[in-house]
Amino acid sequence: QVEVVESGGDSVQAGGSLRLSCVASGYTERRRCMAWFRQVPGKGREGIASIEWTGVAKYADSVKGRFTISQDIAQVTTKNTAYLEMNTLKPEDTAMYLCATDYGDCGRTLNNEAWYTYWGKGTQVTVSA
Repeated sequence: QVEVVESGGDSVQAGGSLRLSCVASGYTERRRCMAWFRQVPGKGREGIASIEWTGVAKYADSVKGRFTISQDIAQVTTKNTAYLEMNTLKPEDTAMYLCATDYGDCGRTLNNEAWYTYWGKGTQVTVSA
């Protein structure tokens, strides 16, 4: 069982920056994918960034050039920490941000929430105009 915990959400003004963290622990294999999704009430989850265990990252067009995903793979392979550096924030970035992970490769598409087994509870980001 992999446990996932997000942190770093806050309320900021448009144009500001935030850094989200996602700590996932309990892995039994090294090959894993970590991803960030976001969700607003009444809408489905939007996949915005993912990172392979090799470090290869993908981004949704809505955040490309503004958000950066990175990771620290601990010397102990049971744990991963993924970060989402968010710059030039806009009011439309307001959402609950969720981290997800699973074993294997991330796949071609970002909007593949059904593929991920392990999810955190989310951290709220609010951007005011």
